[in-house]
Amino acid sequence: MAKDTNREYVDDCELCDLEDGVKVGQVVPDFEADAFQAEKIKKIKLSDYTNKWVVVFFYPGDFTFVCPTELEEMAGYYDKFKKINTEILSVSVDSVFVHKAWHDESEAIKKVSFPMLADGNHALSEMFGVYLPEDGVALRGTFIIGPDKVLKSIEINDNSIGRSAKELYRKVQAAQFVATHNGKVCPASWEPGDDTLTPGLNLVGKI
Repeated sequence: MAKDTNREYVDDCELCDLEDGVKVGQVVPDFEADAFQAEKIKKIKLSDYTNKWVVVFFYPGDFTFVCPTELEEMAGYYDKFKKINTEILSVSVDSVFVHKAWHDESEAIKKVSFPMLADGNHALSEMFGVYLPEDGVALRGTFIIGPDKVLKSIEINDNSIGRSAKELYRKVQAAQFVATHNGKVCPASWEPGDDTLTPGLNLVGKI
């Protein structure tokens, strides 16, 4: 039986005692997983992305229905994410070999060039609180992690509801803005160039 190095690496981390998954404002424990990318299988750690923003993008499974539409859309935004210093890590319980087979067969997934992580022992999906033990898959969970490895945003959908890469890109930009503009906050649907807010008594009841 293959050694569960993925789970061992996560369990060894002293910050992994997160019963219901890592929460916004907490440091995300370092993790290691096998990944398929650019026709290669490689080991990837969260700590590989020093001084970068990271989006961890869970989906239920390869060779399914909603999932390829999400990953294809993410692939279309990948260059935009890279330009704002952000890496995309997609994750499912499928093996790297299944990822490769899907990448070879699906016209949508052939467009994917970001790392596709394997979570066969569901260590990562449990750590992030998206694992469904009764189904053996993860929920559609999206996690935005800052360069300080602090979790900034969580989105978790029912597996019948697809996500928007455009909205995720906007949220990463908003998270980056508030991280570099102390005291400023971003109102609804904020995009770069829009007005922001500075919370204070002078604004109470004025909005």
